[in-house]
Order: sequence, then C-alpha cells, then structure tokens
Amino acid sequence: MWKFKKAGFDGDCKLFGVNIFDYEWESTGQQIEVLDPLYKEPKPMTVYTANIGNKQVTFAAGEFSNGVYGFYVKRRNIFAKHSD
Repeated sequence: MWKFKKAGFDGDCKLFGVNIFDYEWESTGQQIEVLDPLYKEPKPMTVYTANIGNKQVTFAAGEFSNGVYGFYVKRRNIFAKHSD
C-alpha cells in the first residue's frame, strides 16, 4: 500500500530530507495507480529507487499536472517482525 507524501514543482521538491530532483532516479519497471489527493482521480505512477547518501530509497512519482509532481511512499507494515 502506498501513501501520499507530498507534491512539488519539477526541479524543486524536498523528499527524504533532500531535493529529490538532485538525485538520479532508477525505474523499477513497476507501475502503480493512486488517487490524486486533491481531485480523488486515479493517477498512474512509476516506482523508482534512488541512492541518497549510503541508503537506497523507494518511492513512486508522476506528474499531477504540467511541472507538478506527486510523490508516494510505501506504508510501513506495523505488524512486520523485526530482527535485532
């Protein structure tokens, strides 16, 4: 399950504490469909990974309108087991 994180302008959007447009996005080849948070219409998004510092992050992104991008991140599974 994916949740809306934020929307931002092409070239200037802070995600994961950085301007996500300053990093190279690599498509996973996966497409998802989400609801636009404003208009509640289905929107296709591509799932990407990016290396930020020494961490690989995964997110979905796509254009809501010309130059305005929406970003989604996976919801954490609160029931997932963690190994210490």
